[in-house]
Amino acid sequence: MAIVKVIEVLSSSEKSWEDATKKAVAQASKTVKNIRSAYVKEQSVVVDNSQVTQFRVNVKISFEIS
Repeated sequence: MAIVKVIEVLSSSEKSWEDATKKAVAQASKTVKNIRSAYVKEQSVVVDNSQVTQFRVNVKISFEIS
């Protein structure tokens, strides 16, 4: 039987939500092994002078533990 744990990670990017999500998974994978999935729970942006300057995501990352 597999046991899966979930952590919540916040990440941001100046490019896109997709890039912010990839950064979240890449950073988490430095210390967490056996990542199985990532679920984008929330998305938001930072606006400065009527321009989107930053994309932010709240990601739930699932990984198998032994």
